[in-house]
Amino acid sequence: MRRLDLVVVVLYLIAVAVTGLRLAGRQTSAKDYFVGAGRLPWWTVSFSVVATETSVLTVISVPGGAYGGQDFGNVELALGYVVGRVVVAAVLIPLYQRGGFVSAYQYLGSRFGRRLQGLASVTFIGTRLLAEGVRLFASAIPIRLLLDEFGVHPGYRTIIVVLTAVTVVYTYLGGIKAVIWTDALQMSLYLGGALLAVAVLSARVGGAGFAGALHAGRFRLFDTDFGPAHILTSPFALPTAIVGGALFAMASHGCDQLIVQRVLATRSLSDGRRAMIASGIFVTIQFAAFSLVGALLWSYHQGRGARQLGLGGTDDLYPDFILHGLPVVISGLLVAGILGAAMGSLSSALNSMADSTVADLLHSFFRRTPS
Repeated sequence: MRRLDLVVVVLYLIAVAVTGLRLAGRQTSAKDYFVGAGRLPWWTVSFSVVATETSVLTVISVPGGAYGGQDFGNVELALGYVVGRVVVAAVLIPLYQRGGFVSAYQYLGSRFGRRLQGLASVTFIGTRLLAEGVRLFASAIPIRLLLDEFGVHPGYRTIIVVLTAVTVVYTYLGGIKAVIWTDALQMSLYLGGALLAVAVLSARVGGAGFAGALHAGRFRLFDTDFGPAHILTSPFALPTAIVGGALFAMASHGCDQLIVQRVLATRSLSDGRRAMIASGIFVTIQFAAFSLVGALLWSYHQGRGARQLGLGGTDDLYPDFILHGLPVVISGLLVAGILGAAMGSLSSALNSMADSTVADLLHSFFRRTPS
């Protein structure tokens, strides 16, 4: 029966590659290739922003954290994200949109000169290469464990090469349009998978399971301990989470080319603002869904520790349930969703680095303006 799951995963990889092929050759300019000539719907851009910031580690660690005692702390953090994105939408997006830029760092060039623009680009590309290397290898670890259960035993190198090859194909051929549309598909897949897991778990634990998890505090939404010591030491104290989340969102979504590029692909300033704010709402829903999975898993396993279940840690709980607790085909869909999380962050990084190389480095150091 595992063959059906494997077929689902293979069909998903083919569908993603075909998306890039269908969009190949339709770009008529650099602006069209890198920001879709500013003609993409705001909701697909919003989904792409969420998929870009979501890695495999997010998909497996948020349920694990909720199981281990973080409860719905990530939802508190996401509320801070919403606050930060509202500020970005009000203050920074108008500066980028009105300038007609294809890169976040072109604004630096217009205000402070090309050298600073080029320096920002080099810094972005260097840090993004390091970050994506870590994320890609980290993604290969759970994917290998999942595929082992399917009777396929690839090494880490094989997984990384296949994921990268498929991602490069659709990213290179389809440009930002392929990246954004596949991001929307990938987000729908892993979020839909989480909702399916919630439905299956709810049916299995029943009302008694919900009551037990509620009594144990696994559904605690807000940490309302406002003691100064707690606020300064706990990352999920409500004031800490909201302020920290807001500051982080203002930096990552207001100044990082990885995110700003997507917003520049919208049709208008109002659409760009809508996409940015909506992405914060979608992230909140996403964190709530993953946290709910973790809370229900706690009830499903009757509160036993990961070691007692023969697992290495709480991050193994959700992948283990995907493999052993879900029906055939649905299990394959969720594995495809985990692959999608890995490919979504990688494709966004590749396209944004290419955009910054052309728009910022070539323009800054070689005086070549992309046509």
